[in-house]
Amino acid sequence: MSVLDGPREEWRRILYEGRPHWVKPAGAYLLLGDGRRVAEEEATYLPPCEPTKILCIHLNYESRRAEFRAPKPETPTYFQKPTTALNSHRGSLVRPQGTKYLNYEGEVAVIIGKPMRNVGRAEVWDYIAGFAPGNDVGCHDFRDTDAGSMLRVKGQDGFCPLGPGIVRGVDIREATLRTYINGKVVQEGMISEMIFPIDYILADLCRFITLLPGDVIMTGTPRNSRPMNVGDLVEVEVTGVGRLSNRVVEAPPPAHQVGHQPTDTDAVRRVALGSDWWEGGVPLGQGSP
Repeated sequence: MSVLDGPREEWRRILYEGRPHWVKPAGAYLLLGDGRRVAEEEATYLPPCEPTKILCIHLNYESRRAEFRAPKPETPTYFQKPTTALNSHRGSLVRPQGTKYLNYEGEVAVIIGKPMRNVGRAEVWDYIAGFAPGNDVGCHDFRDTDAGSMLRVKGQDGFCPLGPGIVRGVDIREATLRTYINGKVVQEGMISEMIFPIDYILADLCRFITLLPGDVIMTGTPRNSRPMNVGDLVEVEVTGVGRLSNRVVEAPPPAHQVGHQPTDTDAVRRVALGSDWWEGGVPLGQGSP
């Protein structure tokens, strides 16, 4: 049965009595496999997968392309997040002191279910374990380094929260993505708005890269990615899939003054502020959002 076909099924992963457990949501409770139950509001969540890699697409929503007045890409381009970027539902998003452009990017995360290599678009859906709301968090104060790989922008610890769980039996192609800051909608886009659909992305990547069970593919964000403030509650909702929640906290700066330091340049601001920067009359120039 394809991941798109019903009935809807959701699994979550929590830490309970010092051990990870897979659980199923049941109203206000989460059901453990041995029959015990945990109050959902008291649960400590873990990411709903253990990937060997996290692969992300750059520009992939028409609204974001239009926001940046960028030409429509002929083929997708990708980057990676380290697996240490993985985070969970209700996990903290850490903004280091001395930075200010910590942006949300609400996305659909695709979790691979079985080894996938050289699979055509029509068969892609049979290889997917499920979907989860995700947040491709980026600290754009480091935009001026790493030659476009965005390693320090997008790869810091905890910069890839997923959850609450992994869901199948939902036709993700008909879903809507929304991001909220403190309860207010700040991003909204139909999944059908993607320039390169999910089946295209996976078929493209697995031509040369073996995707393994648990691997995560982040599929892009719509317009209006903007900086978050310390204390903000950021939530990413995918209709039919769930709502991911995280709180922004602050941590001390790195202990040692080594390497590239945070910067506040035109290149940084034009991506961190998007069309807000355009409306100020400053040309965007080059750079992949």
